[in-house]
Amino acid sequence: MSSFPSHSPRSDDERVSVTMRRNLDGYLPIDQYGIIGNLRTAALVGMDGSIDFMCWPEFDSPSVFCRMLDKHKGGHFSISPTCGMITCKQQYLPFSNVLSTKFLGEEGVGVVTDFMHRPRPNSRSHRHMLPWLVRSVEAIRGEMEFEMECFPAFDYARAKHQLEIQVAPPNETPLPEMHVADAENSIFQSVFMHWDLAGEGAESHVGSQRAIFTPERTTHAAGMTATAESDHAAQTAVHQMDLRYVVGCAGTGSCPLVEFKPVDYTSGLGQGVTARFRLHEGQRVVFILRTTPEGATESMKQDSEVSLFRSRYDPPLNMKMVENLLEDTLLYWLTWIRSCSYSGRWLENVERSALILKLMTYEPTGAVVAAVTFSLPEAIGDHGRNWDYRFTWVRDSAFTMYALMRLGLNHEARQYMSFVGRICRSKNPDGGLQIMYTLRGGRDMPELILPHLEGYRGCAPVRIGNGAADHLQLDIYGELMDAVYLYNKFSNPLSYDEWVDIRALVDYVCDNYDQPDMGIWEVRGRKQNFTYSKIQCWVALDRGIRLVEKRDFPCRTLDRWRQTRDHIYEEVMERAWNPRLEFFGQSYENLDTLDAAVLAMPLVIFLDGTDPRMIKTMRRIMLPPHKGGLTVNNLVFRYNVVETDDGLSGEEGTFSLCTFWLAEALSRASRIDITFLYKAQVIIDEMIMYGNHVGLFSEEIDKAGKHLGNFPQAFTHIALISAAFNVDRALKQKKPQQPGL
Repeated sequence: MSSFPSHSPRSDDERVSVTMRRNLDGYLPIDQYGIIGNLRTAALVGMDGSIDFMCWPEFDSPSVFCRMLDKHKGGHFSISPTCGMITCKQQYLPFSNVLSTKFLGEEGVGVVTDFMHRPRPNSRSHRHMLPWLVRSVEAIRGEMEFEMECFPAFDYARAKHQLEIQVAPPNETPLPEMHVADAENSIFQSVFMHWDLAGEGAESHVGSQRAIFTPERTTHAAGMTATAESDHAAQTAVHQMDLRYVVGCAGTGSCPLVEFKPVDYTSGLGQGVTARFRLHEGQRVVFILRTTPEGATESMKQDSEVSLFRSRYDPPLNMKMVENLLEDTLLYWLTWIRSCSYSGRWLENVERSALILKLMTYEPTGAVVAAVTFSLPEAIGDHGRNWDYRFTWVRDSAFTMYALMRLGLNHEARQYMSFVGRICRSKNPDGGLQIMYTLRGGRDMPELILPHLEGYRGCAPVRIGNGAADHLQLDIYGELMDAVYLYNKFSNPLSYDEWVDIRALVDYVCDNYDQPDMGIWEVRGRKQNFTYSKIQCWVALDRGIRLVEKRDFPCRTLDRWRQTRDHIYEEVMERAWNPRLEFFGQSYENLDTLDAAVLAMPLVIFLDGTDPRMIKTMRRIMLPPHKGGLTVNNLVFRYNVVETDDGLSGEEGTFSLCTFWLAEALSRASRIDITFLYKAQVIIDEMIMYGNHVGLFSEEIDKAGKHLGNFPQAFTHIALISAAFNVDRALKQKKPQQPGL
């Protein structure tokens, strides 16, 4: 193979992303990304048109692009204008997870539309999900020159690969086709007004080149896109991939010229491809990245298997098909979100959070991934607060089920209950559950460090896997039981078999509630009797008792449940209350340490929001840290890291979940003081302001308003939905009494 020059960044006056990345040493701010996905995996798309993070083909598979974690080695797939004076805008198409990135310049306007296919019932085009990453770039005014760069870095940038650019012989090159829209009521006519679908017809043709990336180590891909039955298969998947394109010509018949050029990448892992092309108004190019059919069928023994696979996942490519895939995807998301019954304040933000939670659901099992990323830091610097969140936490998934049921989206709750049944049938030897599982219900997720990656903005180490999987965190039983109770109330009645599994978990809580644990924050220090854990043990027992009373389920240990529930309540009120400082402490051992997790007390009906002890605790939390509180600029820290031994060093940002919890707790206290309700509304309004340009939230926000931690974070979007629902309900109720406390 001939030698090609090494890839180097374009000059400042050519590269649109330079301005965004220059101030952060070559990295985009975390909040400058949107997300796309297909309920199997997801990709983060920067405002400069670059995909800088994508694991393939599943959420927990090795990364193919992870420039967010190493600007030199991580790999990326970018499409951006070559001219410098460009304004970038990014938005989701209405009621969908289809992302549009627009570039506006004096000479023209271009737009990149990114999506992963989702089929819809009775689809005209393709009833099976095509596991493709589709990127459509077009000029909608004037003209604009773009450069496409695709530099994969397989297996977390550990595997080398070979590039082959296949060129079809002249007699095999696909002929241009005439495209004429055939649906008068097509969704495109309302969303893509700049596409001349109803005109006399426009030529389009499949590109004559195909770039094939073959890693030095590959795993069989057969079946991965359908069920991913094996954790090992998904978490070690390294597949051959190819990049193809379709060219759409203007009504005049002129077609843009696209030519792949191999370029050496600075990482030394293998060559990537680039293509520079100029688009005039009405022209577009669609790039499709996928696992190659050749690699996917290697392990298939019979021709019938290969034929069936190709008919489903390797259909003939043309522009009309791509348009149908996009239309199907838009209608899939639109149809889903139409089931949302919420109509209160902050509707747009609630619906966006619901769409994100749905996108982060692993469809084959119903498990919800905590975040699609790994090792984005909770603090800038070498503090080690970098974790892999590509797993399903019992806690997060239970909260997700609660949030979606509140919105009338019950299908996901039924899916997750099936997942709960699976993990309940494979309990730990002591009868308990792990705090987290793989997306397929597996238990093994060894924590490893990738020393060859520098980390986001140099924040090492980069971790995959999660060492907290074997932690004892007793709060998960309360969160799960609360979700199960609401599922029985608002979605589907529990079956007897489900009840038997749930009853065993409540018995486990009776036997173990008095054990110290690692708490909701998964501290890496010593075990303690955390107040929040005790509260959630009370919740587990309380919801179990309510289910017995409402459904008349059999329970021989009901008296023991009642006695234990009452004992925990009195113990918390006696041992977790600090009479000197007048607030609930973080744990029985650390009464002088404030922890925002206790804000959940009124949320789970442990205490009424108007209880004097709860009011005093909230008032203390709302003080700034230098006065003994946890709040800065209406943003809440989960605890004071200086006072708390969590086994780690350094600072961290404010915790967005806790900020939303404060707003909800204030709304529940507003019956005695109307100013609490006004305060709650202000907090939600300001938190929404901290969300990024497309309404996404990370785990934390620093003092300067920048996002920190894995992104987007399911926990934060769950808390937004819950806070919006409950604060809106309080605002609609009868006017509270005047301040009197």
